[in-house]
Amino acid sequence: MKKLEPAVEKIMTERFGKDAIIALATTCDEVPYVRYVDAYYENGAFYIITYALSDKMKQIEKNPVVAIAGEWFSAHGKGVNLGYFGNEENQPIAEKLRTAFAEWIDNGHNNFDDENTIILRVELTDGLLFSNGTRYEI
Repeated sequence: MKKLEPAVEKIMTERFGKDAIIALATTCDEVPYVRYVDAYYENGAFYIITYALSDKMKQIEKNPVVAIAGEWFSAHGKGVNLGYFGNEENQPIAEKLRTAFAEWIDNGHNNFDDENTIILRVELTDGLLFSNGTRYEI
């Protein structure tokens, strides 16, 4: 994952290091698809709870290059399927997601007994961030 400059990392964490809505774009057969997702940002990547058999994951399997956009921010990244939310190796980030998404995570939308409930990591590769009139390149 890309290591961001400390000033940029601070802005990204303040803006997206919580339950944040971002737009996630994928492609399939050169056709773009975009949807809003709940995401959590940490250390150069966004984390999203999703369903392994969803169209977005099928598209990412074919082409892991994605685009995202949020509040005064747009970027490209690589989508990585981290696997089942309940896997032992996912527990550190899963606990952070449980905290960040506490308001809605257990509302019945997610089935954490289903091994198709996964964590998608979007590793940033490049982007633009605007804050207080300053443009930062990622």
